[in-house]
Amino acid sequence: MRVETDAGIVGAGEATVAPRWSGETVRAPPMSSSRVLTPRLLGVDPHDVAAVAARMDAVCVNNWFAKSAVEMACWDIQGKAAGQPVYELLGGPALLGGPTLVGGPARPRRFACRFSMGAYDSDRAEQLADQLVAAGFRTIKVKVGGAVDADVERVAAVRRAAGDVTVVVDANGGWDAETAIAALRRMEDLRVALVEQPTPVGDLAGMARVRAECGIPVMADEGCFDLWHAEQLIAGGCCDVISLYPGKNGGIAKARAIAQFAGRSGVACSIGSNLEWDIAAAAMAHFVVATPEVDVERYPGDVLGPSYHAFSIVHDPLTISGPWVEVSDRPGLGVTVDWPRARQHCLHT
Repeated sequence: MRVETDAGIVGAGEATVAPRWSGETVRAPPMSSSRVLTPRLLGVDPHDVAAVAARMDAVCVNNWFAKSAVEMACWDIQGKAAGQPVYELLGGPALLGGPTLVGGPARPRRFACRFSMGAYDSDRAEQLADQLVAAGFRTIKVKVGGAVDADVERVAAVRRAAGDVTVVVDANGGWDAETAIAALRRMEDLRVALVEQPTPVGDLAGMARVRAECGIPVMADEGCFDLWHAEQLIAGGCCDVISLYPGKNGGIAKARAIAQFAGRSGVACSIGSNLEWDIAAAAMAHFVVATPEVDVERYPGDVLGPSYHAFSIVHDPLTISGPWVEVSDRPGLGVTVDWPRARQHCLHT
C-alpha cells in the first residue's frame, strides 16, 4: 500500500492476509482501503495515528490487516519526516488513550526468533529440527492440534533432534479442552515449554482449564485481535502470554496498547507472524524493538516472514540470518520499496 502526503513524502504499508485465519481475503484490503477508508482519511494528519484509527474504525469494523497497512504507512511517513526510525517514535504522548510511553528502543535492534514448524510427518520433522539446531535456533515451535497420536509422534521426533533446545507447540485452536489436556499429558516427558492457542477462539473456559490442569504456560494468539479480547483472556485466567503483531491487531499503536495492558496485568507478550513480506516484517521488528512488554528474550516470536519468500519487494530488506533479525536504523520503517516489482506481484499498491 502506497500512501502519499501533500509534503511529498510516501509511506509504505502491507496487508498480509489469510482467510481461514483473519477472515480477510487478498481482495479485501484493497477494496476496503480504496472505497471505504480512503475517503475518510483524505486530509487527515498522518502524525495523528489516534485520529487515523478512529476514522477507520468509524466506517469499518474488523478488517485488521487493511487498517494496519494504512497505519504502518503513517508511521513510515512520520519517521521519514523526522529523519528517525519508527522505533524512536514509539513513545512520548499517549497512543490511543493509553499511558505515556517512553520513547526509544527497549532492546537491541538485533534479536532472536523461534522457528515455526508445520505439521510434518515425524521423519521430516526430525530432519528439519536437526537442521534448525545447526542453524542456531534455540526455540522451535511445532504445529499440533490434529490427531493426537501423530501430534505426539511429531513433537517426540523434534525433541530427539533438538536436544536441550526449547520446544513449544501451537494447536491453532484445533483441540478441545479434553483433547488438549490428554495430548499435553502424553507430552510431559518431551519438556514442552509452552502451548499456543490450545482451544478454539472464544472457548475461554476451556483455555483456562488447560492452563490450570497442565501446568504449562499458555499463549493466546487467534483469540486476541483487540484490547477487549486481551481483557477477557486475562480476566478469565486463560493465558500467560499473548502473541501480538500489528497486522492482526489493526496497527502498531493498537498492538502497543494491548502490550501495555498485558504488562500492567502481569502477562507477557510475544510477536507472531502471518508470513509477511518485508514492509510488514519491518513494522513488526520496530514494534518489538520499541516495546518492552514484548518479551522475546523469554518467549521468542517470529519476524522471519521475508525468508519464506522467493524474492523481496524492497531494495534494503531486513537482515535475517538463521534465528537473528536486525531492523534498520534508517528513517521510517527503514525499507525502500521497489514499487514496480510490488505492483507486479501485489494485488494493490
